[in-house]
Amino acid sequence: MATYNTLQDRIRVAKELLERVDKICSRQGREVEGRAKLCSKLRAELKFLQKVEAGKVVIKESHLQSTNLTHLRAIVESAENLEKVVSVLHVFAYEGPDGQKQTLVVDVVANGGHTWVKAIGRKAEALHNIWQGRGQYGDKSVIRQAEDFLEASRQQPVQYSNPHIIFAFYNGVSSPMADKLKEMGISVRGDIVAVNTVIEGEEEEEDGEDKHGCVEEDQEGENEALAEEEEEDDDYDEDDADDTDLTHTRVDRDTVVASLAFPTEVKVDVCNRVNLDITTLITYVSSLSHGNCHFTFKEVVLTEQAAQERQDKVLPRLDEFMKGKELFACHSAVEDFRVILDTLGGPGEKSRAEELLARLKVVPDQPSERTQRLVTSSKVNRRSLMIFGTGDTLRAITMTANSGFVRAAANQSVRYSVFIHQPRALTEGKEWRATPI
Repeated sequence: MATYNTLQDRIRVAKELLERVDKICSRQGREVEGRAKLCSKLRAELKFLQKVEAGKVVIKESHLQSTNLTHLRAIVESAENLEKVVSVLHVFAYEGPDGQKQTLVVDVVANGGHTWVKAIGRKAEALHNIWQGRGQYGDKSVIRQAEDFLEASRQQPVQYSNPHIIFAFYNGVSSPMADKLKEMGISVRGDIVAVNTVIEGEEEEEDGEDKHGCVEEDQEGENEALAEEEEEDDDYDEDDADDTDLTHTRVDRDTVVASLAFPTEVKVDVCNRVNLDITTLITYVSSLSHGNCHFTFKEVVLTEQAAQERQDKVLPRLDEFMKGKELFACHSAVEDFRVILDTLGGPGEKSRAEELLARLKVVPDQPSERTQRLVTSSKVNRRSLMIFGTGDTLRAITMTANSGFVRAAANQSVRYSVFIHQPRALTEGKEWRATPI
């Protein structure tokens, strides 16, 4: 009966988590990258549990506590507690200390990319034992994982700042481990519990407690193997320790030293410099952006942009991002902008252009070293190299509608700090032959 009740509870939780993932996307107002992957993992867990319910798979009750569901639940709860969630289960590539390419899965990327969260569902006892070298062969301690996160974050700056890392513990973390993580610069969320020094021979047996708490590594399809496994010893066995060790520490999960919630507001180092791409200069002064979007133009692309503008005005977003920041544009961007303006711009657009240029600091083209290593292509041309490369040298965020270049550069492992917006063309000179709506 107990196993049946546990099974029903796990099935209920899996269904509930699938619904909560959808709510996270609704709250963010857009699709969260990795949502499909997270839902796929949840559905795999649900499918396995339903097989157990149907009698197709026979497992012990302790195995129901050792599925991926605990970890997946921790990911969902982490995402619910943070703002501006960009992605979940995001894989970052980085170079390890030995020069080898490594990958790192970040459970939740939030605050527009400035915050990385690792959600940890294992029990504090298991985590502490692994850290003390009393785990199973191949277990990687949380401290080692923290080192990987720090190294990866150093190679993945967001707006020229390294992402802030949070380790969220949903089944507690020992006080010494929490102190070590804080010393490394990792923020800790969850219950911090005490540890006691235990003299060998005096430790009492604990009731059947799952040693691992949950299986956090990807193991879709492997849950069924649990049905054939023998139940492992649930507690740390003193006989496994070195005979010369007379004392060791044991986690006292009943003594909570501190309980740390997610910060309501995560402070990030905001980049105060903005570099304007030629596409942004055009968009900012376009007649479309200034209310004249109720037309059907002869040109299909202009009609599409007018429809987009009626639905989602671009200028307020640009103004909001630029507010209070130091504005730059490189020589190539300004010169080409003037040529386009002289050819296609109407009187109002030219007037707004002069006002905008007066607010900017025009700097010489000075592409960064990594920009100069990019291989040119249809998407990676000289003008884009000058504009984005100068922004990189200035350590500024480049505002652009040129998402093609951003993707092409990323494919060559060069990722720029950018603010991407919808494009708007110069249309004032074409309004006379357009059809008003």
